[in-house]
Amino acid sequence: MPLLSVLTAAIAPGIALLVYFYLKDRYDSEPVSMVVKIFLLGFLIVLPIMIIQHGIQLWLGDNPYLFSFGISAGVEEAVKWFVIYHIVYNHTEFDEPYDGILYAVAVSLGFATVENVLYAWYSHATFGSLLIRALLPVSGHALFGVMMGYYFGKAKFSEGNRKSRYLIYSLVIPLFWHGIYDFIMLTVKTYWIWYIVPIMVYLWYRGMMNVQSANARSPFRLLKREEIKD
Repeated sequence: MPLLSVLTAAIAPGIALLVYFYLKDRYDSEPVSMVVKIFLLGFLIVLPIMIIQHGIQLWLGDNPYLFSFGISAGVEEAVKWFVIYHIVYNHTEFDEPYDGILYAVAVSLGFATVENVLYAWYSHATFGSLLIRALLPVSGHALFGVMMGYYFGKAKFSEGNRKSRYLIYSLVIPLFWHGIYDFIMLTVKTYWIWYIVPIMVYLWYRGMMNVQSANARSPFRLLKREEIKD
């Protein structure tokens, strides 16, 4: 494949998914500039994540359980969580539950897009392999971001112990499912698709339920209804 075609095929899925989730914000769309900044921030975390992962792997080895849940999913989700918590969580633009989903998806897809470009560049990827990556790891990162952002949204608009519990969920739950995904891809050599497809179907179903639930809890919902009546 020509270089330009490869780069386009590697970048397009992340942008398409980001636009899709941006348009799912039903009541108070976020500033495009803010969403793009968080998406680009996902580009910047690739290098530190790779350095941390490499260091831990040299230190602790490459046991498949440790690699899947710790080195891969653990480091990646922890860094994304750190970014959302310290840059987005207390930002004035985070003013409805769905915003957590959108920004977590944005940083996740920024990371996934660079990861996809690196894969395409170094593996001389074909269009077919990039299509599979669009359907699996790239959309997987987006769905792990939906989980993370959903619980960030619940934490943002909760009080007391529930706030802390939801913040813990926002890290642990996407980390768990990311680890399951990585473990299957790492250890199941044949018929892996029979495991991955049901997981992806479940993650998409759960993700859409999270999207619907977050939108339903928007403080702008009643205002939108009043505008429609007027």
